[in-house]
Amino acid sequence: MQWFIATEEVRMGRRQERRIHHVFVTQNTEYHVRRDRCVGVRDRRSGEWRTEHGALQRRVAAAVTLLANGSLTAEGGLPTPGQRIIFDGESSVLTGPVIAIERPAKALVMRYPGTDPGA
Repeated sequence: MQWFIATEEVRMGRRQERRIHHVFVTQNTEYHVRRDRCVGVRDRRSGEWRTEHGALQRRVAAAVTLLANGSLTAEGGLPTPGQRIIFDGESSVLTGPVIAIERPAKALVMRYPGTDPGA
């Protein structure tokens, strides 16, 4: 019975997202997120990990959309392309627009700086 329910959920497009690692790509930066926490920030040009970035170890607080009139709207959850990310903390960090969302290779996840991939 459980198999049937799971199969039906997939067929109906309601399958629970199981991936916990996402890479949110902006024009200059990759934000590597595990669940809802930033575990790595990498410069896209050099490929170097940024060890002093304000988003590190911060939680994704909201996905932000810039409206045509210049105002911002925020919604909970992870962003979609075109939205920006606000990371929480003493001083919030607002990214540039997300241009792509990728799934990192397992080998890359294992190399995240200062993190335990099993956490």
